[in-house]
This record gives sequence, structure tokens and C-alpha cells, in this order.
Amino acid sequence: MPTIKFNHSDLEKIQSRFGIKYSKNLLNDIGDIGCSVEENNEKEIEIEIFPDRADLLSPGTLAHASRTFLHNQKAIPNLEIEPSGISLDVDESLKHVRPVIFAAVVRNVNTGENENEINEFIQTIMDHQEKLHFSLGKRRSKASIGVHDFSELNPNFRVVTTNEDFEFIPLAMNENLSVKKILSEHPKGVDYAHLLKGMNKYPMIIDQNDSVLSFPPIINGNHTTVKNSTKDFFIDVTGWDPRACECSLLLVCLELAARGGKVESVEINDCNNQKIITPNGNPIKHELTDRLLESMLGKKFTEEDLSNAINRMGGRFLGITDAPLDSLEIAMKMSDVIVGDKIIEIEMPRWRFDILHPIDLVEEIAIGHGYESLGTDVPKTPLAGSALKSSNFTRRFTTCLQGLGLQQITSLTLSNENDQFKNVRWYEHEVATTLANPITVDHTLLRTNLLPGLLRLLSANKHNELPQRVYELGEVVRNHSNETHASWLIASPTGGFAEGRGMLQAIMRDMALDKFGIIYELKETSEGHGPWLKGRGAEIYVSGMKIGEIGEIDPHISKNFDLNVPIHGTELYLDILMGLVQDPVH
Repeated sequence: MPTIKFNHSDLEKIQSRFGIKYSKNLLNDIGDIGCSVEENNEKEIEIEIFPDRADLLSPGTLAHASRTFLHNQKAIPNLEIEPSGISLDVDESLKHVRPVIFAAVVRNVNTGENENEINEFIQTIMDHQEKLHFSLGKRRSKASIGVHDFSELNPNFRVVTTNEDFEFIPLAMNENLSVKKILSEHPKGVDYAHLLKGMNKYPMIIDQNDSVLSFPPIINGNHTTVKNSTKDFFIDVTGWDPRACECSLLLVCLELAARGGKVESVEINDCNNQKIITPNGNPIKHELTDRLLESMLGKKFTEEDLSNAINRMGGRFLGITDAPLDSLEIAMKMSDVIVGDKIIEIEMPRWRFDILHPIDLVEEIAIGHGYESLGTDVPKTPLAGSALKSSNFTRRFTTCLQGLGLQQITSLTLSNENDQFKNVRWYEHEVATTLANPITVDHTLLRTNLLPGLLRLLSANKHNELPQRVYELGEVVRNHSNETHASWLIASPTGGFAEGRGMLQAIMRDMALDKFGIIYELKETSEGHGPWLKGRGAEIYVSGMKIGEIGEIDPHISKNFDLNVPIHGTELYLDILMGLVQDPVH
């Protein structure tokens, strides 16, 4: 979850503009709205924002939400917008390059009274932009934002496509660079070049003088850089997701409007030759049934209750109507509408990206009303839980492993190709489920085996004394399906294959396989398969089905994990074994 820091002085100035007497400690009570106050001192406050509340990521937008939630002001779910008379024409070639393009102008923003305040404001806008890129924009893939000094621009604007030889001066540079060089040499180009992979045309936003404002989603032009003297702003948002782009634009405008800025719209002639006006500051109308609300919260709400709760959350209660006899139109939005339902109509701000379903409105009403005010109740039907068959099996299995002196650990479910395959010689690439947009090179896929994670654990603990005896029981993903595995490793100067086989025999005995005439056998693994030392590794079969592998770890494999100690271990496929072992409880 993103963590942000705001200066109390900044929040105080914003709130005073709306007649609010700011209190440093009052924000401690804002936790229910979708954030958690981590630190609150005399100078600043640090807040952790929940992933679904992108509308709280800047001082201006947080202040907007707190005015109704904490100070009971009348909600304003719309943003006042005037026409600018400025247009932006999008070339038809953008359809397959970056088709969604929105824009706005914000004038006369109060950026601060002195140089320090202005610098803090510029940093705040940059931080807000990057937080939106991460949350709504999904690292600029769905939406990317450009904020420009409007005084340096000559409207009207155009969005065109260029080839890789096109040149302009990018942000923080003093000389022209081609698109090709930007993508291969400029730090931002290197970071985000993958978003344009496979394209031979690249988007450019240019003004009347053919000067480049932006090369989305990579970088802005240098001459539009926001400076200490900037008071008027031009904002562009481009991407593939219209809703993410619209909310990003509105939230940047809302932040600037909180500082006195006047928001103006831009007429967009998009790549489909349709005219749209952005931004649209009107709220969105939502509907839910009284039956859904009462069944979820266990309480009947008066119209006054609903009005107060929705106002507190920044929305507007419109009223309650009867569901029409032919509820086709409503049923298309709300699949559970039946004759006799009451329809609760609500307006919420268009920038509330997190409201997707009537159940989200139920949560808004619960938070606005106050969970503590919903009353109390007891279960109408007494129910008693019982353990799953799989739980009985895993309990027996872990008890057995702990009886053998092994310590349980839990590792990450994310791993990487080197650890899961190359470093342990398990070449089963077809079973891996990879991440489309991994954050680090160490976490690129869902693990297919547990043993590599145990090797990493031993590597991190090689400074501790021997022996080290660890095991893990958990989920792996193969062929995009979950499986349950168990694995153990023992690092000891005296251990070996004989000890491992003895442990396996003890487990099979404790799981009572012999009581049901089930026999297990070992078959030597082929050379070079798996992490096992030649002649010291085996596949485990029960009733003709492979349930795992066992053996001593090849020293060459150990070196891949910076280990220089004898190790033996096992990887078991518990789903298969579970189907063979009789459950003494069931």
C-alpha cells in the first residue's frame, strides 16, 4: 500500500480556503475512510492509503474527502469546470498505439507564498503523479499523466504518431534525442520502453508551433517543465483504459482546484473522429436495492440515515423509488432486482474509481453511518465447524515431520526461473505460471516446487550452526492449477541418503500405508535430472504413481545457492498421497 507524507501547514492552508479550522490530531480519526495514520508529529503526518482509495493520494484530494467525513460539510460530488476554447485533435493512427487521450487546463493555481512552499508544491504534484501512475495507471500501462507549464505552450494541440528517428529535447536534457535513443538510453525510456514494445509508430503530443509537449507514456518535452513561476497548467492523460484515464485527470484537477485553480475543459477530437469534452466533472448515478442493503447490514435505514451516511462519504442521496414492474433496464445493472424492491439512488464523485458494484455502495453507507452504530445481533442458526479431510491429513503429516525433529518454515509463493529450474536442474518450463508485469527479477513466477525456497533459506542462514533441519508444506502452481507439496532439507555433516530414506520410511509407517497393503518403492533418477547427486537420488512411487523425489543434493547445485555443506532432502506431491491414505477421522 502506498505511504504518503503531508506537511500540516499545507493541509491547513487548503482547509482554510474552505472555511475549515484545521486540527493536527483530527486526522487520526480518518482511518475508516480508507487509510491508516502511521505517524503524526508537529510538522507532518504520514498516512498509509488503502489500494482502492486512489482519491486520497494527495493533500488536496485527502482534504476534500475529510471535509465531509470529519467536518460534516455538505458534499460536493462534482467538479466545477468551464470551457477553455482549446481543442486537441487526435490522429487516426493512434487507434492501435495509445487510443485514449484526455486533457484539461487549470489556471491561477496558488502554488505558494515563498520559494520553499513553491518547491514543496512542485514535489507534491510530482509525487501525486507517480502515485497515480502506480495505482490507477498500473505503472503507466493503463494511464500515464503529463503535467505542463501552460505559459510555454501555443494551443491548439495535436496528437500524432512518428517513427523512431523523430527527435526532440526530452525532460532534463539539453539536446535533441531521437525516439530510438530515448527508449534505449534515457532512464525513463529504459524503464518504460516495454510499454511500446513491438510498435513502429510512437505517440507525440505537439502544439501549434510543432513543439513536443509529451512522448507518452515515456517522458515530457523539456520546454514544458513546471517551474517556480508556473501558475497555469496543461494536463494530458493517455492510455488504454478510459476509466483509469478519466479518474487520473479528475484527481490531478481536483488537487489543483483545492489550491484555488480554475479548471477548464478541452475539446477532444479523438482517433475515432468523435468529439468529447474533458474532463467531465459531473457525478455518476448509482443504484442499489433496500433489500441488499438491509440483508448485508442487518438494519433498516431511514432516508435521513442514508442522506447523512452518503454525504459523509462525499456523495449525494437522491431518494428512494419503487422498482418498476418492468425492471429490465435496472436489472441489466443490478441482477437481483425483483418486483417490490425499493431502489436507493445515489450520486458519487466521478473520480471514485473504486465504486464498481452495488455492494461497494453498501460499504460506503456502512462506513458513513458508522459500524459501531449498526447495532448488535446473534446468529439465528447455531452452526458448528468441522475439519476438512485435507486438514486432518496435513495435521497428521506435519505432526510426523515435527516428530522427526524438523522445523516448519513458510516461504514466498513467488520465485524465479533460475531458482525453480536452472539452479536445480528441473527443466519443466511448461508448468510455470509467470507474472505479466513482475516487480523484481527475483519474483517472476509462481513456484512449482518448494525445495528451491528451502535452499534459499539455508543460504540465508549459513552463518548459523549445523545441523539445520527444516520443512515446508504449502501450495505450488503447476499447469496453472494449485497443488499441495511438502519438502524438507537437512544440512548436516553426518547426514546422507540413508538418513533421508529412513525418514521417508518413518513417514510412510506413521501414515499407516502398510496397514492397507500399500507399498512404496524407489527408482533411481536419471543422471542430470533434478538437484540430486549421481547415484544418490531417487523417484518415489506408491501404487505405481510418482509422489515425489528424494536424495542428496549435488555439490554443484549447492554452490548455486552459496552452500558448502552436505544436504539431503525430499519433494513430495501430497495431493496424490492424500488420495491413497485412509483418513482415520472420516
